[in-house]
Amino acid sequence: MPTRIFAAAAGRLLAKSRRAVAIMLLMPLAGCLLGPDFKEPLAPVAERFLKAGGPALADAQDYRDWWKTFKDPVLNRLIDLAYAQNLTLLSAGTQVIEARAALGIAIGEFYPQSQQGLGGIGYTGQSRTDPLSSPLAPRYFWRDDLGIKIAWELDFWGKFRRGVESADAAYLSTIATYDDVLVTLLGDVTTVYIGIRTTQQQIAIARENLVKQRKALAIAQARFTGGAASKLSVYQAQNVLGQTESAIPQLQIQLDQGLDALRLLLGMPPTSLDALLSGSTGIPVPPKAIAVGIPADLVRRRPDIRAAELAAMAQSAQIGMAEADLYPALSLTGSFGTAASTVPHAKLSDVFTAKGIAFGFGPSFSWNILNYGQITNNVRVQDAKLQQLLVDYQNTVLKAQKEVEDGLATFLDSQQQVADLRRSVAAANSAYGIALIEYNLGTRDFTTVLTAEQNLYTAQNDLVVAEGNVSAGLTAVFRALGGGWQIREGSGDFVPAATRDEMRARTDWGDVLPAPGQPQPKAPGLPSPQDIGPTVRPPEW
Repeated sequence: MPTRIFAAAAGRLLAKSRRAVAIMLLMPLAGCLLGPDFKEPLAPVAERFLKAGGPALADAQDYRDWWKTFKDPVLNRLIDLAYAQNLTLLSAGTQVIEARAALGIAIGEFYPQSQQGLGGIGYTGQSRTDPLSSPLAPRYFWRDDLGIKIAWELDFWGKFRRGVESADAAYLSTIATYDDVLVTLLGDVTTVYIGIRTTQQQIAIARENLVKQRKALAIAQARFTGGAASKLSVYQAQNVLGQTESAIPQLQIQLDQGLDALRLLLGMPPTSLDALLSGSTGIPVPPKAIAVGIPADLVRRRPDIRAAELAAMAQSAQIGMAEADLYPALSLTGSFGTAASTVPHAKLSDVFTAKGIAFGFGPSFSWNILNYGQITNNVRVQDAKLQQLLVDYQNTVLKAQKEVEDGLATFLDSQQQVADLRRSVAAANSAYGIALIEYNLGTRDFTTVLTAEQNLYTAQNDLVVAEGNVSAGLTAVFRALGGGWQIREGSGDFVPAATRDEMRARTDWGDVLPAPGQPQPKAPGLPSPQDIGPTVRPPEW
């Protein structure tokens, strides 16, 4: 019965408060929105790439799986492993999840910021010499109370709306940063793999030339023994042979370092990669033609440019949040509960009856009127930070265009170098054969043979390096064009299943970290301020 009376009294109070609550909900919508609305920043963009008219450039194509243009099954396998196991990418994925939770905090500011359930019981002794103590109350009594207390600062100036706008842009920026890390990872794996295959080819060429040089040394030794040549020829042959032999350990060091770098990219401890690298040999062969599009495409595709723009958007909203401090903060506060004591004609159980009800609510405001200069300077600080980010955005766009031009220069010019070196290798090989024959006939000295040997080895080694540069240059082009991050679209998994399960077992993540079968986060766009709010991204608080 006491509980029913308490519930009835609470119902009457809530019914009388419905109109006030409706007014409270509408007041923020009627308020203004301080600070600038973010606009897409301008950046210097060329109409076309300088080398866009090259003979190896074709029409537009999809850059999603660009590494597959090399048609190398080992490279494809390495890319899959890196995407699944790279720890730098995993770290970027957890930052996305952190930003989603931070967005929920910002959205929670739309609701009563302080919501407290209160209760307690205590024994009180009043002082008889305190003028504030009631002479009508007994000196000693018990008192208990139950209730709730709410404080709600209204978003009259758009402070909290700007806060959500900033947090939402920051969340999208972490996704773009994740995509940028993914683009970098794909490019690094491909570049390191090309370097490994190039070094293996260099070692193979060095060993092939060792066979030739040992043969030449044997001939020089035989002619010296037979008295047809001096000891000088033997020493010269040994010198050239030793130089070539010494190149192999240095190349092996380079190969080992490349393998170590690949293990790190794959998230693997030091272990043999022979099984992973089996299945194909040689430097990955690039396609004969690629597509580069126009510079304006970079702004829409490259994740680091998106991240720079979103960072500026997040900072732009901070200006409005700072400006809101120049105006009074309008709040609604309220409390509802019951209290009882052991004073005469009362008992502690009255806390559950209607006569024990106590409540109060009403508007209030606070205004920082004496530190106007400090707040104004904070607004200026936020604006200066925005300007820095806008400049950083412009610089990012310029760097993106530079990287494309650099990659194209390496790709196209290395192709010409390969063509030239192939002719050089053919000529050097022929010269070596003739020099060896003429030396055996006694019409040429041994210096001619040694020179031919050195020229052949140098030309062959330079050719392999140039072939590797062609493939590495194409990789740099694809990386600069911002391709590859699209492989994570559709899944929405920013962390692998094992990491997600570990985090969900440790903490209640709700929809911030969806369980298997639940909707996953979508790819980011660039939302306008009116598209951002509690109805767009439900709160997690």
